Amino acid sequence: MTQILGRLRRSTAPVIAGVVIVVGWELALLILNPGGFVLPPPSDIIGAVFENWSEVFDAARNTGFIIVTGLVVGVLVGVAAALLVTRFRLANEVITPLAVSLNAVPIIALAPIFNAWFGLLSPRSNQAIVVVLVFFPIFINTAKGLTQVEPSQIELMESYAAGKWTITREVRIPNAMPFFFTALKLSTSLAVIAAIVAEYFGGRQDALGPLITQSAGLTRYADAWAAVLAGTVIGGMLYVLTGALERVAMPWHTSMRADQQSN
Repeated sequence: MTQILGRLRRSTAPVIAGVVIVVGWELALLILNPGGFVLPPPSDIIGAVFENWSEVFDAARNTGFIIVTGLVVGVLVGVAAALLVTRFRLANEVITPLAVSLNAVPIIALAPIFNAWFGLLSPRSNQAIVVVLVFFPIFINTAKGLTQVEPSQIELMESYAAGKWTITREVRIPNAMPFFFTALKLSTSLAVIAAIVAEYFGGRQDALGPLITQSAGLTRYADAWAAVLAGTVIGGMLYVLTGALERVAMPWHTSMRADQQSN
C-alpha cells in the first residue's frame, strides 16, 4: 500500500502538467480563435474519438497488432544478435556493420522494398519495418551491457572454472538488464512511429496511418488527431508495461531499491 501511495505521489506532477497543457491549449484556441488553424481543441478531439469510436478502435487494434508483433520480434532478434556478437568475434565483425548500415536507411526507402517482397496489403511488410527500427537500439544497448562488465567479476567467475555461457548467464546478462530496458522503453515509441509511417505506403486501410491521411485530406482534422491520440495511447501503454516488467525483472538493481526506499 505504501509503495502504491508513493507512486501516486510521484505521478502527481506529470498529471498536473498534462492538465495545465490541455486546459491552456483549449483556452488559447477559444480566446485567439485563429482562422484556418488545423490544430483543433482537445474537446473536439475527444469528441471525435467518441463519435468515431468503432472506426478509431478498429484502426488502433489493427495498428496495435503490427506494433506489438514487430516489437516482440525486433527485441528477440536484437537480443540474440547482441549475445552472438559478444560471444563470437566473427559475429561481431559481420553483424555490427550490417546493423549500423541498416539503421541508416530511412523508412521511406525500406517501405516500397518490403511491400514488393511481402505484398502491398500484407501486414508482414509493416511488421518488418517495425522490426528493423526496433532491432538497432535493442542490439546496441544490450551488447554494450553485455560487454561493459567489471573485469574483476569475470576473473572471479573464471577462478571457479566457470564456462563462457555460465559467465554470460550469471554476470553479463544481469549487467545488461538496465541497458536492455532503457532500449526497450525507447523502442516502444519507435515501434509506434514505424508502424504508422509504414502504413502510409501500404498495408490495411482500416489502420491508424490511412485514417490519419484520409481524415486530414478531407480537412477532418479532429478525426485525424483522434487517430493520433489512439497511437499515443498505445505507445504510453507499452511504456508503462515496460516499466512494470523492469521492476519485476530487476528488483535487485540499485534504481529499484532506491525507488522502494523513496516510498
